[in-house]
Amino acid sequence: MSTLGSRIKELRLERKMTGDELGRVLGISKSTISLYEHDKSTPDDAIKKKICSYFDVSFDWLMGITTSRTTIYPKRTGRGVPIPVLGRVVAGIPLEAVEEILDYEEITPELAATGEFFALQVKGDSMLPKLEEGDVVIVKKQGDVETGDIAIVLVNGDEATIKQVKKVNGGIMLYGFNPDVYEPHFYSNQQIEELPVRILGKVIESRRSW
Repeated sequence: MSTLGSRIKELRLERKMTGDELGRVLGISKSTISLYEHDKSTPDDAIKKKICSYFDVSFDWLMGITTSRTTIYPKRTGRGVPIPVLGRVVAGIPLEAVEEILDYEEITPELAATGEFFALQVKGDSMLPKLEEGDVVIVKKQGDVETGDIAIVLVNGDEATIKQVKKVNGGIMLYGFNPDVYEPHFYSNQQIEELPVRILGKVIESRRSW
């Protein structure tokens, strides 16, 4: 039977994170993470909310109330700040100049005040089961991310893709959640500069139409 601790461990392993790495994200020790995962201690509500936000899962799923990880968001409320949903991002074209706009999504004014955002439609199935083709991800523009984050990455001038980033000695690893489609790729610091490998932003939310 699935427990709160086993679900926390499941999320951590999907991101290929160590207990120490998750502890740093949540501001707690790796020993506390171990206690959570073995159901010997229960995180308080603030930590639970951090876990949900970081891994983009619903609070009800984390607590075992529902089997659906996805929080269903209202698509258009008329009260939010619109951002463009891009069909693709390619090298050499600034984001603000991309003409392939599929739709618009809305984010809260509070979130919009924290930086620049765009949305991107997911293509392919390299990020299954977390992200399906056709899903829309909300992205905060930034040139760097932390280990375990999901990012929009531009490699060697090709079309940008959505991958999980893990920083390692001498470079970075890019992961897809579906290893049958996308094997982990290592890029050295030299390749990052020469190819180049460029991070365009951090995925902070996913949305799915039903």
